[in-house]
Amino acid sequence: MSNSDLTSVLFLLLLLVGLAQLLGFLFVKMRQPKVIGEIMAGIVLGPALLGRIHFASTSFPELAKQHASILNFVYWMGLLLLMFMSGAETKQLFSRNERREVSWLAAVGTGIPFILGLVFGPMLVGPAISGPKGNKLSLVIILAVGVAVTSVPVISKIFADLKILHTRFARLVLGVAVLEDIVLWAALAMATAVAGTAVLHPGQMAYHLLSTVGFFVLGLTLLPRAIKRINKSKYNFLARQSPVGYALAVLLAYCVLAGALDVNLVFAAFLAAFAVVHKKRRLFAEALDAIGKVSFAFFIPVYFAIVGLKLDLVKTFSWQLLVLFLVGTCVIKILSVSLAGRLAGFRGLDLINLSLTTNARGGPGIVLASVAFDAGIINAKFYTALVLVAVLTSQIAGAWLEHVLRRGWPLLSGEDALPNALTAAEKAPEVAA
Repeated sequence: MSNSDLTSVLFLLLLLVGLAQLLGFLFVKMRQPKVIGEIMAGIVLGPALLGRIHFASTSFPELAKQHASILNFVYWMGLLLLMFMSGAETKQLFSRNERREVSWLAAVGTGIPFILGLVFGPMLVGPAISGPKGNKLSLVIILAVGVAVTSVPVISKIFADLKILHTRFARLVLGVAVLEDIVLWAALAMATAVAGTAVLHPGQMAYHLLSTVGFFVLGLTLLPRAIKRINKSKYNFLARQSPVGYALAVLLAYCVLAGALDVNLVFAAFLAAFAVVHKKRRLFAEALDAIGKVSFAFFIPVYFAIVGLKLDLVKTFSWQLLVLFLVGTCVIKILSVSLAGRLAGFRGLDLINLSLTTNARGGPGIVLASVAFDAGIINAKFYTALVLVAVLTSQIAGAWLEHVLRRGWPLLSGEDALPNALTAAEKAPEVAA
């Protein structure tokens, strides 16, 4: 890489992280989720606004395309570190006391929207949203997933900003979201195969799903136990000499193993934290704190800024499509989760908190849109609508949770209110608890 190329890359990163932090700070001041400001930074730098201004005969989006491989690396590092820190805070994700609630919320809260999407999808999809390689079955699957999905990355970031990752409420929501993601990746594989844009035969799709479930089970049971023995070994010089380096090595090892098994790396990063967090006491607490500070200061804001950078709100925007999809999906998801919550034993404010939070589509919604668009299943207008719905529902969820915390209300019945959570989040919104 030449000196001019390196300078260009550093200039891109400077603008992305600088504007993401600035807009994130302003959004917090406006009582909005910090993550939405970070996504807005990418939109501002994209083709709709500042992307029209040319710097030295080239615009920001054009410069970003020239260094796409490096930006993609930073993008994925931000996502993986976000999931790693989220896993560290939700170690007790599937405790015995919460399996019943997670099961109801996942089965009913996700199952009903997904089934409704499959049943009514054939009557709703058509040429208006179809891409060059889209057919009815692939479009129906994408629509069903778009209605049902909940975001792990964005919800994790909102919880981190509000300092509530340690709560039972956060564990329930993230538990449901992680289970939903298994369905998401399986459905995406099926949709791309049906569209003829992926070389995935039924046997390969079955392997993909089984390997994902198997890796998830191992990541919750056997792998953490094995690595914890290594953690305590007197021969583990790396853990003693450089706890930060060792924790990152565990993260990378999980990701490499997941990649070899064709499992999505987001799962691996989330589960890797389980191997460096003890049940009763936090091993490598200072190391995780150091990793979290760097991640939430640089990599994670850049990740969300790049998400916004990929949007083009000038050429591919339809108000009618956005409103129709936003209202329809929100009503179905909120009612389904409310029903699931009642079956799980929740009432009143609990149902509102759970339904509005799980309605946030965030990262997976954006991934869904990107994969479907790149595969030629959906057109640019539906892609833009999917991404904007992911952003808007995340903003609604974050704004509501901020309101609940500011009023001093409990997130769940039986949990103490968190009157100091907002104060802490405003003082240091970029650092996970």
